[in-house]
Amino acid sequence: MTAAVFDHDGPWLEEEYLALGETQQRVELFDGSLHVTPAPTPRHQRIARRLGSALEPGAQAAGLELLDAVNVRLRQDRIPIPDLVVTDPIDLKYPFVDGWDVRLVCEIVSPGNAATDRVLKMHYYAAAGIEWYLLVEQDTLVVQLHRRRPDGHYVEVAAAAPGEVLELTEPVRATIRPETLLD
Repeated sequence: MTAAVFDHDGPWLEEEYLALGETQQRVELFDGSLHVTPAPTPRHQRIARRLGSALEPGAQAAGLELLDAVNVRLRQDRIPIPDLVVTDPIDLKYPFVDGWDVRLVCEIVSPGNAATDRVLKMHYYAAAGIEWYLLVEQDTLVVQLHRRRPDGHYVEVAAAAPGEVLELTEPVRATIRPETLLD
């Protein structure tokens, strides 16, 4: 992949991005530019796994899919890789999930990449029409649930810190106790 990335001229097209195939790094496509980050830390991955475990029963009960670290096509040439997504039933053969199939997107804020999760991706997910955005602050374990307003922006509708409980009723039923994401 390295040679293909460094020898590339001009903006990246979606087809070129998808032709890179699977990589060890997290490579996302934002409007013709590649955004490359190292593999997540063990702390990040534990939080993601436990958050997924909290969401999985509700997703299954609602007939939805829970997937981690998949390409989500928000529009042409805009493909982030969220930490977790809850989607409508999809065809698992495709190399990406279409944004209109995503019911809930989850990001775990990494200290070195915080602005991307809190600002850039939040804006892109809202612009794509994804109704629910769950954000986990890795350092404090504060979990924030955002809902998309009719004007196309997210507003926080619930939050929980360690010792508190976040109850989700949409798009899945789930109980999240932040302290259990890492203990």
